[in-house]
Formats: sequence, C-alpha cells, structure tokens
Amino acid sequence: MPLDQRESDDAVMSFGDHLEELRKRLFLAAIVPLPLAIGLFFVAPQIRAILTNPVLDALRAEGLPAQLQVMSPIESLAVDMKLSLIGAIVISLPWVLFQAWRFISPGLYAHERRFAHFLVLLSTVLAASGLALMYFAILPLMLRGLIAMSGNIPTLVEVTPASEAIGPTLPLLTTDPAAPAPGSTWVNTTEHTVRVAVPFGESGTQAEIVSLPLVRPGTLMQVYHLSDYISLIIMLALGTALSFQVPVVTLLLGWMGLVDAPMLRKWRKFAFFGALVVAAIVGPGDMLSLILLTGPLYLLYELSILLLVFAPASRVARGAVTRGLVGLDRGESNERSDER
Repeated sequence: MPLDQRESDDAVMSFGDHLEELRKRLFLAAIVPLPLAIGLFFVAPQIRAILTNPVLDALRAEGLPAQLQVMSPIESLAVDMKLSLIGAIVISLPWVLFQAWRFISPGLYAHERRFAHFLVLLSTVLAASGLALMYFAILPLMLRGLIAMSGNIPTLVEVTPASEAIGPTLPLLTTDPAAPAPGSTWVNTTEHTVRVAVPFGESGTQAEIVSLPLVRPGTLMQVYHLSDYISLIIMLALGTALSFQVPVVTLLLGWMGLVDAPMLRKWRKFAFFGALVVAAIVGPGDMLSLILLTGPLYLLYELSILLLVFAPASRVARGAVTRGLVGLDRGESNERSDER
C-alpha cells in the first residue's frame, strides 16, 4: 500500500454521513463507562484496600497505628464512588480511544496510521511502567520518609526485667490470639494498639476485639484522612503517568526537527543533574530513595535518545519499527502483497 493511500473508499463521505458516524461512535463510547462504574462500585472496598496498603505499611514501619480516619458518615461511601468512577474511566479509555480511532482512521493515510499505532503503543507501555514504579517503589519510600519527618522523636528509656516490674504489665503479642478470654488485654506490637476482648452477645461464647491506638508523646499527632490520602494517590498517579510521557514528547519534537540525538547527548550531564534535583525534592531525602528516584527519571532521558536513533520518522512511516507486531501494521503486509 503506498504511503499516500487511504484505508478504504469509505474515507470519502458526505457531511451527513460524517455526522451519523460521529453519533454512532459517541453512543458506543458512552455506553461502557456507566455500567462499568456500577460494577466497580461493588469491588471498590477491595480497590481502596489495595491503594491504602502503602500508607498503612509505612505507618507500621514508623511505629504508628495503621489506621486512616473518616470525618463524616458518608466519606467512605464517597471515596468508593470516586474510585469506581475513576476506575471506570481508566478501564474504558481503550474502548473510547478505539471508537475515536474507528471514526478518524478511514481518513488517514497508511503512514499516518503507522505513526498513531507506534505512539499509542509506546505511550501505553510507558504509562503502565510509571504507575507500577510509583506504587511498588516510589510511593512506599515517599510515604515512609514523609511520615518519619513529620513525627515525634521516640522517647527511649531503660527497661527492667519482667520479674522486677512494679504493677501490672500487659503481654506483648505480634498477632491477636485466636480465642482470647473475655476481658483479656494485650498489646499488638505489629499494629501498635492495645487490644481488649469484649464479650459479644448474650450467650457469652463470642468476644469482639476492640483496640486503642498507641501514639508517641509529643506536640504532633499524625492522623491521616482517607479522602485526602486517596486524592493524593490519584494526583501522584496522574503526575507519574504524564511524566513518563517525556520520551513520547521528545520523539515528536525529533520528528519535527526541533531536537536530535546528538543534541540530547550533549545535554546528558544537565539532564542527570535535573533528575537528581527532582528526586531530592520529591523523595524523602535518604540515599536509597535518591537513587531509586533518580534512576528512572534519567533512564527516561536515555530512552528518548534511543527512540530518536531507532525510531526516526522515516522508519515509522515505512512500518519498519512496528513490523512483526501482531495487528499493528496490516497495511505494511498488504503493501508487500501488492508488490508481489
């Protein structure tokens, strides 16, 4: 298929046909998010638990109660609705983009479709990689560092042997007992709480475990709200996904002739320094966090150079970059068939 050939004769349509096709694609794109949001609402508590695990782990690591506060009776419900709506938008985004693609692709030339295929694939891989890095590496380090900097200094004292203790003492357990006696009290050292088994029901055969958080003495009490934390996670995820599009933007600038690989190679030291500064500002400040944050940021810069070298506009237009990937370049295979 020549580079200047459109996908089919259907690319030439009247204005009324275009409006009808647009109406059809908008309808198909709109019918998916709402049912998906309703379905996700029933699993929103599980999604919320996954998102709150990093901050709860960070609180435990700093010797604080692993709890988040809700400030109103509807806050938890509102958070679940927010998560279900955002999740529906994210999950249905490929379907929406597919409908948009079905609307515009008949009017595109073969080389223009190859550019779109390559950019969509690259952008998706980069965004997914950035979100995975944020959740499993950046977020735990950042939360632990921020919580440590905002907390009170631990009050450490000398201890005496248990046999010489004056007054009652509570047993220190890493997990709650499976069948505690009613009224028994202990300290859960993992959750940093005092637990009490309170009789539940009239039969007296069951007990409910209630807890009291243990906090360090001082002028600051770290109490985090569920809605604020979820909003923070959403903003971080959005910022990470956008920041990982730097290679895509750089590649577009290279295709436009504004930058090239030799120019970026000359700026390597400045790029590394910029990544170091950003990591120092965003991260908690320790050496491990600095390395883990600086590395990915600088690797994005190096990836931009590699893309400019191995994916110039001429190769992408011919389909040489995406050749061999299933379904990405059907036009290229058709072109070779026509040549034979």
